[in-house]
Amino acid sequence: MTSILAIDPGTEQSGWCVFDGEAVAACGVMPNAEMLDYLQRAHFRINGHRLALEMIASYGMAVGREVFETCVWIGRFKQAWHAPDRVELVYRKDVKMHLCGTPRAKDPNVRQALLDMFPATGGGKTPQVGTKGQPGPLYGVSSHAWAALAVAVTATGRRA
Repeated sequence: MTSILAIDPGTEQSGWCVFDGEAVAACGVMPNAEMLDYLQRAHFRINGHRLALEMIASYGMAVGREVFETCVWIGRFKQAWHAPDRVELVYRKDVKMHLCGTPRAKDPNVRQALLDMFPATGGGKTPQVGTKGQPGPLYGVSSHAWAALAVAVTATGRRA
């Protein structure tokens, strides 16, 4: 199975996650300029990753500068990818439906749905994440990387 590099884009930095369909291989948050460079590296050309980007949807509401700046980064990330046919745009509404069964789900609901998908094998209060001494399968996932993992899991579920 090919891995997915999923990105939760932002105006200045983006969350990202490499997911192989069963486990998180790597994740983090990085400045957008670094993410752009990361997408252009030969590693992804060789290993056949797919790219999944969280896409912005319009619901008829007024939006500000941040939304448009994020849209620009989405386009730049997509353009930087080596194989445009291996780019999937994933809307937040689809993530909520896939993981929670309702478009009204909030970020804590999405995070809990992700936690419920992984075994509680680590230590600490949230064993799916674990601790440094007893890491769980989601150890290292934090901040915007949670949203990127949600995009990855949704994109993987679409292909199943």
